[in-house]
Formats: sequence, C-alpha cells, structure tokens
Amino acid sequence: MTFPRSSLAPAAFLVLLAVAVAAPWLLTGVDPLAADPVSALAPPGGTHWFGSDHLGRDVLSRVVYGARHSIGIGVTATALAVAAGVLLGLAAGLSPKWLDEALARSFDVLSTLPELLLALLVIAITGPGTGNVIFAIAVAQIPNYARVVRAQTFVVRHAGYVEQAVTFGRSRAAITAGHVLPNVLGPIPVLATIGLGQAVIAASGLSFLGMGPQPPAAEWGAMLSEARNYLRVAWWEALFPGVAITLTVVSLTVVGRRLQRRFEGRTP
Repeated sequence: MTFPRSSLAPAAFLVLLAVAVAAPWLLTGVDPLAADPVSALAPPGGTHWFGSDHLGRDVLSRVVYGARHSIGIGVTATALAVAAGVLLGLAAGLSPKWLDEALARSFDVLSTLPELLLALLVIAITGPGTGNVIFAIAVAQIPNYARVVRAQTFVVRHAGYVEQAVTFGRSRAAITAGHVLPNVLGPIPVLATIGLGQAVIAASGLSFLGMGPQPPAAEWGAMLSEARNYLRVAWWEALFPGVAITLTVVSLTVVGRRLQRRFEGRTP
C-alpha cells in the first residue's frame, strides 16, 4: 500500500513507535528506572536529551520504554474489543428479532456514554490495575465494533451468494464462517486503527488518575501525573510524554483515515 506524502511522517512515526515497543533498547541504552538525585530536574541537554525528572531519571528513556506500557494496553484492549464486538455483532445480526433488538438497544445505550466515563464505571466495579484498565477500555469500545458488524451482517446475510449457499444445503455454521464472517470484517481494520488511538488516550487518562501501571513503571499517563507538581521548574518532564501521546493519536488517526478512504474507494 502506498501513502501520500502527508501520511509518510505519521507512518514513519508509527514504525518508530513499533520499535520502541518491541525493542526499546535499540533507541536508548539508559535504564528508565535508574535514579540519580544529583541530576534531578536537569534541563534538556547533552547528557539527557529530554532532560531528567524529579528523581534524576532520564526522560527520553522513560518515554521510549513507556511506549511498551501505553501502546501495549491500547493494543490489548483494542484486540479484546474487536473480538467481542465481532462476535456480538454477528450474534445480533443472525439472531431472532427479539434477541437482535435486545442486543442492539444494549449497544445503543453503551454508545451514549463517553468511553472514558464508561471505563471509569467498569473500574469502579473491578478496581484499579493494569489488567482491569485493559478490560475496562475493551468494554467501553465493544459497541463501536458490534454496531458496525451487526449492520454489515444484515447486508451480507441477504446477498446472492449467501442465499445460493443456503440453496445448496450448507449448514448455518459453514455459511457463517465461510461467507458471512469474511465479508463483514472489511471495515474492522480501519475502525481498529482509529480505535487504538482512542484506547491509548483512555489508557493514559486512567493511568494519570492512578488506576493503571503504578510507579516507578514508565507509562506516559503516569509520567504526566508525576510531572504535574513540577511544571513551574521542569516543564520538560510533562512536555515529552504529552507530545508522545499526541503524536501517537494523530499518527494513528491519519493512517486510519487513509485506510478508510482506500476501503471506501475514494481517491486520497
């Protein structure tokens, strides 16, 4: 797939981000947990390109290693939401009308709540922790995928090739797996790419509130939370994690919109 010039920079940043998640030691050789009180709150310079935080830890190293936590939570939550959303959307689209209506109304109710608020409601029940944050974000995103898959299922189930398969006597399970499912998944990669950006924001927001990975773990939202008390004397401690979150979400959105235009057959 080719990208226009406007998408090359976001795509390149996402590649860099993938390296930070998979092999952060390739981008920095500094331990993100190594404290050096003598170098505390050092401004950006030769020794610490992004400066150091209030404990003397290298901000660049913590931003690089923090990608593993922030992106990891977002990817896992998005994967769970996609899997559950596809199954529920298929179930709704292929079920009797009364069950379809019940599931559809549930999707509509959940969709009226902001994702972060819904995630907070789930965490209020399950409690804080990385696993619960992943589960909460996934629950909040499920309706986005379920509604799309349900709508696609209604279209596909009445297509000529499906009716022909029914005429040939193929089982319901075989038709669903061989004809319906592959043809309702088209929009999912596009939605998942954009949804990943939303999941990263939610993960960082929940970590900022102290509900995700706990200190001293390097996670972008947690870094922002720690840095808020030092904004007047060390702006760099909050700036670079915030920039990382912003660039990640913007890059995912740009690439996701590009994928959406290709899927819809529109020219860039």
